[in-house]
Amino acid sequence: MEIMKNIEGSTAQLALVGRLDSITSTQLSKELDNLFENGPISIVFDFNALEYISSAGLRILLTAQKKINSMGTKLKITGARPLVKEVFDVTGFSGIIEIE
Repeated sequence: MEIMKNIEGSTAQLALVGRLDSITSTQLSKELDNLFENGPISIVFDFNALEYISSAGLRILLTAQKKINSMGTKLKITGARPLVKEVFDVTGFSGIIEIE
């Protein structure tokens, strides 16, 4: 998986390319930890090029959403492909995380 990061003010946009699974989820976890170390930040995930997400990836996003909630900022997902969006719908994550 490739993570392309763009930070503007207090918002970080992370575009994920490839697969977010048990092998690559630690990479995203480390990236998010680095972002959270610098204080309150909003995160926008661009999932246009994300082909697949596993339960390990969902776990990272849930942890990030909890952290975001405690900071009083926002997290949202944009551009999710139908297969990825279906995973969010089936698991109930679409009711927890803002998906555009």
